[in-house]
Amino acid sequence: MNSGDYTYLWQAPDWPHWRYDLNILAEPLAQVSHAQGVLLGRLADVGLGLRDEANLLALTDDVLKTSAIEGEQLNLASVRSSVARRLGVDIGALAPVDRHVEGVVDMIFDATTHHHKPLTAKRLFAWHAALFPTGYSGLSEIIVGDWRDDAQGPMQVVSGPLHRQKVHYEAPPARRLAREVTRLLNWINTAKPAEPALLRAGLGHLWFVTLHPFDDGNGRIARAVGDLLLARADGSPQRFYSLSAQIQRERKAYYDILERTQKGDMDVTPWLLWFLQMLLAAVNQAHRTLDAVLVKARFWQRIAGTPLNVRQVKVLNRLLDGFEGKLTSSKWAALAKCSSDTALRDLNELVALDLLQRSAAGGRSTSYELTLR
Repeated sequence: MNSGDYTYLWQAPDWPHWRYDLNILAEPLAQVSHAQGVLLGRLADVGLGLRDEANLLALTDDVLKTSAIEGEQLNLASVRSSVARRLGVDIGALAPVDRHVEGVVDMIFDATTHHHKPLTAKRLFAWHAALFPTGYSGLSEIIVGDWRDDAQGPMQVVSGPLHRQKVHYEAPPARRLAREVTRLLNWINTAKPAEPALLRAGLGHLWFVTLHPFDDGNGRIARAVGDLLLARADGSPQRFYSLSAQIQRERKAYYDILERTQKGDMDVTPWLLWFLQMLLAAVNQAHRTLDAVLVKARFWQRIAGTPLNVRQVKVLNRLLDGFEGKLTSSKWAALAKCSSDTALRDLNELVALDLLQRSAAGGRSTSYELTLR
């Protein structure tokens, strides 16, 4: 039987015996491993404080972007505060607790911090319950902390208006889930894996998405399963790169490759090749993030002892963290929650200290940027 005799992977006669061509994947595997090694080498040289800052940035990005892939926008300040609390990193004032944010953070921390522990159905149920603390997805009541039951029909991934929806994927029927998930979990928890560790992360992600065992949240939990397997591959609970952030940057390609893979055969080399390309891009982005962390650290070391007020410290940190757009006196006033006169006074003091420089434009068009040396 070939792929033309069935519609989806889980219907294949050789399901779930994954096949892939290591000759094609060997070079990208080596590239990712090398980039990871260089990153870990750099992190070993920067000290604990800067490693914590890089870890905070990566985990914050991971939480934000795994939700953004599904169209859910979480509050940056709430996510950053939630991650910082768990890492024990002092970031000053903390944002109010948001239970939806807390659930995503809890799941990702459990997946990575306890990556060495067996992944069980009970643990997956806990992740699912954390994602949906009210028992609702939007306005729809869903089964929480248990497998879907297909009472409303088969689990389908669809798009388009209600009267002419396009079905992109249909998952296995609910009656098969207990057996299918047990088989996946046994594979994840095997003591002696046959596959290279990085490929296992890609396969685990794909396998979980294929089963789609919950009413909602399958994508986020699949990426958490991938994060757990990546943490095992790294041999570390600390995350310094975010695969979810890279997938969000390539969101359309992500859904396209998943759909093509689900409608193909058990040779998933193209999916694994794409997965490794995203992983390499994520690690390279982590190098750029570390560059920014080092720039920030050098900036504060250079101006140690310079008298600054709380507003100036706050906005300078925002600039160092990657402020989008041009900084004007009105934006300063909004960020620092102060009057226009106070904002202008703060800015003029920083220009006099050579910490900021004015743009060529004058009047209301004047903007300011950091003076970095």
